[in-house]
Amino acid sequence: MTDKRIIIEQGLEARIATLLEPVIEQLGFRLVRVRVSALNGTTLQIMAERPDGSMSVEDCEAVSRGISPVLDVEDPMDRAYHLEISSPGIDRPLVRAGDFRAWAGQLMKLETTRLLAGRKRFRGRILEVSDTGFRLERDGAAAGEEPVVEIPFDALAEARLILTDELIAASLKADKAARKARGAPLDDEDDALDGAGAPAAH
Repeated sequence: MTDKRIIIEQGLEARIATLLEPVIEQLGFRLVRVRVSALNGTTLQIMAERPDGSMSVEDCEAVSRGISPVLDVEDPMDRAYHLEISSPGIDRPLVRAGDFRAWAGQLMKLETTRLLAGRKRFRGRILEVSDTGFRLERDGAAAGEEPVVEIPFDALAEARLILTDELIAASLKADKAARKARGAPLDDEDDALDGAGAPAAH
C-alpha cells in the first residue's frame, strides 16, 4: 500500500508494528498505531482502519483473528497481556500524509521532536499540505507569534484531531460515504466513529 506512516513507534512498539503491519495490510486494512499500556495489567492496542478510513466491529474482529496467530508464534511480549483492536475514533491520530490532507481545515494538536517557531506544541488548522509537510494556522497565537507555521513531516512526534461539532459532522459524512462506496448498510452510524474495538485476552 502507498502512503506509508510518517509517525512511527519506538522500541517494543516499533518491533510489534514491523511484525504486524504486513499482516494487517494483507487483510486489506492499514495500521494506524501500536501502543503498549498498563491498562488492565498490560494491554497491547492495535489501531487500524480500512483504506477509506472506516472501521467496524466486524473489521476489528477480522484483524484480531488475522494477527493473533502471528503474535502467538513470534511472542513479542514478555508478559501476559490483553489484545485490543480498535478504530482510530473521531479524534484520531494523524500518521500519514494522506491523513493531513483528508482532515485539512479541522482543529488539531501536535507535538514536534524539535523546536519550530520557538516551541514544540501547536494547536490549529491545516491550511495546505505538501509532500514534505504542511502549513498550520495557529489557534490563539499570542501577540508577536507567527500566526502560520511550517511543520515538516520529519519533525512530527505526534498529531491528532481535536473533538469538535464540526469534526463530528465531517466524520459522519465521511463514514457514510465510505459505507455507501463499498455497499455497506447505512442505518447504524456505529462503531467506526467511537473507537470501538474487539478486545481479547492473551
